[in-house]
Amino acid sequence: MNESLHTVLGGNASAGSMATQRQRVLRNTYWLLALSLVPTVLGAWVGVSTGILSTMGNGMSAILFLAGAFGFMFAIEKTKESSTGVYVLLGFTFFMGLMLSRMLAVILGYKNGSSLIMTAFGGTAGVFFAMASLSSVIKRDLSGMGKFLMVGAVILLVVGLVNIFVQSSALMLTMLVLSIAVFSAFMLYDIKRIIDGGETNYISATLALYLDVYNVFQSLLALLGIFGGDRD
Repeated sequence: MNESLHTVLGGNASAGSMATQRQRVLRNTYWLLALSLVPTVLGAWVGVSTGILSTMGNGMSAILFLAGAFGFMFAIEKTKESSTGVYVLLGFTFFMGLMLSRMLAVILGYKNGSSLIMTAFGGTAGVFFAMASLSSVIKRDLSGMGKFLMVGAVILLVVGLVNIFVQSSALMLTMLVLSIAVFSAFMLYDIKRIIDGGETNYISATLALYLDVYNVFQSLLALLGIFGGDRD
């Protein structure tokens, strides 16, 4: 009887400890994600103010983006177990803000550019909170989604690179809509992984969620610019 009681109590204590750890990872991830927006905005401001990327062609810009992004992501994974990983992640978000500045400069060229940016930000925040809320009520295991979503992301990347040379408006619009769908689903998947204990490192978790948010915002802003930009 005593042994059974100890076993039950031990199991409850272990489950409680795991739940506490998951909540800590989720809380730290949300805090670091919020913090990462600061260097992103700073990078975007530097890019728009200086026009440092405006002279680059689409091909060169894509090469810089891919080299910088994958380089930073590799460095983040190498340093994620120490505080250095936080600083590398924040450096990455500055770089991503800088790369976003070309689109922002175009959008700010519209009369309603500022309102389009705020609308895109509000829409992205709405998607994030919806996915975060949904992840907390869904009980089923979503780990099987990962492979399909990764395939979708790779296809979007490849098609995006091809469209730099093809310059198809229809293809671009299709990509933007699919990007919003894929990375919104990625938000749900990545948050659920943290809740279920599939991701225990908050730096890696923040990187995944940041990329989801960044891609939804960028795609939504591009669509708003195409359909709602006021040139007059």
